[in-house]
Amino acid sequence: MIKKILLAFAISLTATQVQAQTEENRDLNCYNKWSIKFEQRGADEVEDGIYEDVIITSRVGAKASCWSGKAEVRKKKLVKFYIIKEDNTVEEVTRTWKKEFDNKDVDIINGISETMLTVHNEMINVLWPKKIKAKKAAAKKAPEPTDD
Repeated sequence: MIKKILLAFAISLTATQVQAQTEENRDLNCYNKWSIKFEQRGADEVEDGIYEDVIITSRVGAKASCWSGKAEVRKKKLVKFYIIKEDNTVEEVTRTWKKEFDNKDVDIINGISETMLTVHNEMINVLWPKKIKAKKAAAKKAPEPTDD
């Protein structure tokens, strides 16, 4: 009888943990998911040039939107960025920035631009997903002992 109770408790505990993990993943927005990946793996330095494979994120509170984009980097700083439309045209991202932030010479750290803040408290970042470092190989498990 006690074994059945313990087994039922273990099964319910496991189910609760799986549900909690599922809910936790569901709560992550597109920016959070990318940010975690960059943090875990790191990113190569973003060199000067025009990139047509960036992700532009916009966040207000816990809500986020992510778009395909294009970005221009000069002197290792983000200088302009654009959202790519469904018809493959591009539209420069322009906002009214907070006074202390004028959207000029934005640093790029670990493959993600500094957060740019608008007067409406919208937070914008540009991400370079192709700069994420390759996933490291997992440690090889040692063999179990044998009866030799």
